[in-house]
Amino acid sequence: MNHTPRTRTVVSCTLLVVALGAGVTACGSDGNPLSARPYDAADQISFNGPTDAGKRADPDKPLEITAESGEGRITDVTAQDSTGRYVAGELAADGSRWHSTSPLAADAHYTVTVSTEDEDGAPGRRVLAFDTGKPAGKKRLNVTFGPQKGTYGVGQPITAQLDQEIKDKAQRAVVERALRVDSVPAVPGSWYWVSDKELHYRPKEYWPVHATVLAHSNLDGVRIGDRLWGAKSKDLKITIGDRVEVVTDAAAHQLTYYKNGQQIEQIPVTTGKPGFETRNGVKVVLEKQYFVRMRGTTVGIAEGTSDSYDLPVYYATRVTWSGEYVHAAPWSVGSQGYENVSHGCTGMSTSNAEWFYDNIRAGDIVKVVNSAGDPMEPFGNGFGDWNVDWNKWRTGSALFDGRPDGPAPQDALRIQPAAL
Repeated sequence: MNHTPRTRTVVSCTLLVVALGAGVTACGSDGNPLSARPYDAADQISFNGPTDAGKRADPDKPLEITAESGEGRITDVTAQDSTGRYVAGELAADGSRWHSTSPLAADAHYTVTVSTEDEDGAPGRRVLAFDTGKPAGKKRLNVTFGPQKGTYGVGQPITAQLDQEIKDKAQRAVVERALRVDSVPAVPGSWYWVSDKELHYRPKEYWPVHATVLAHSNLDGVRIGDRLWGAKSKDLKITIGDRVEVVTDAAAHQLTYYKNGQQIEQIPVTTGKPGFETRNGVKVVLEKQYFVRMRGTTVGIAEGTSDSYDLPVYYATRVTWSGEYVHAAPWSVGSQGYENVSHGCTGMSTSNAEWFYDNIRAGDIVKVVNSAGDPMEPFGNGFGDWNVDWNKWRTGSALFDGRPDGPAPQDALRIQPAAL
C-alpha cells in the first residue's frame, strides 16, 4: 500500500523517542503519529454511492462507508451537502462501518470526509463526492413559521404550521431535526408537538432582552416518509424587546407592570366575578385592538339574561382567543381596586388602559395570580406554553424519545464509537 513507508518511519520515531527519554523528540513535530500528514485512504475504504460519472445516488437509501478488512479502521465521518446541511450517522465501535441515520436530501450534492487510522495509528483521509437523484414522489410538506416578522416580548413562542399531518414518531423526528431556531445570544430551547400539524418552540427561560431569533427549515428535498418530501420554506427573523412582565393579583385587585426587572406602574383593576373567574397562570399578549365590540353571546351568555352585555371597548389587549382581554372599563371604575365584577377580562380606567396599551406589545407576559379561575390552557387558547414545566416541555420533542433527561434536540451529527 502507498502509505507503508510512512508507517515504518512512525514506528522508528516512536522507538527513538523511548530510547532518548521523555524530554527528547525526533522525527516530525512531536513524535505523535497523529501529527503526521494524513495519507490517502482510498484503498482502505469503500462506500455504497455511485462512482461512475453522471450516476446519482438514491436518496431513499442510507449512505454507508466500510473499512476494508485488515486495513485499519474508520475514526470519523462528516457528510454535508452544498447548502451546509449535515447528515447524522452512527459509527460502529470497532470502526469497521459508518452509516447515515438521517435521510439524504434529493437532488443535492454531497461531500463526505472520511478519517481513518492504520494498525500503527497513522491517520488517513479520503474525500468523496456524489449527487443524489430527484424525489420519487410529488407530495411535499410545507412549513410556515410564525409569528410575522417584527419585534416581540420575551415570552413569544416560535410556531411551525405544517400543511399535512405527521403522526409517525420517526417522521416527526425527521421534520423536527430539520427545523432550526437560533438566537443571538444563544439560549437552550426545544420544539413541542402541539398537534400533528403544529409545533411550538420556546427557550428554557424567557428570551434574552434584545435578542435576535431566526427560524429556518432544512427540509427542502428531504424524504420524510413514503412519497412525502420536504419543500422549501421561508425563513423567519424576529427581534425581542425589553422584558415586560405584568402580574395581576385577582385577590388584591391590582395589576403591577415590570420592565427589565423594575416595577414601573401599579394599576387598580377588576377581574372575573364568581362564575366568570379570570384564568390563573402565565399568558402571552396575542394582539392589541384600539376598539372591540364585546358581546356576551360570543362566550355563551344568552341575550336578554342578567349577565348579557353588548359594549364598545377601547384599548383592548388580547391574551386568549376565547376573549380574555386587558381593557378600558369605565363602567366599573367604582369597583376597580376593590372587587371583581367582570366576565373574565381585566378592567381598568380609560386613562390607565391607554397607558397600558401604549406600553405593551405582542409577546409580553401577563400573569394572573390568586384567582379562583381555572389554570390557563397550555395550548389552543393562545400561548399558555410557559405554564408547562421545562422537563415536561422537553418530552414533547420527537428528539428526546419522551425523556426529559435525553440528549439535546440539536443532537450530535455523528455518533462516535463507544469503545476503541
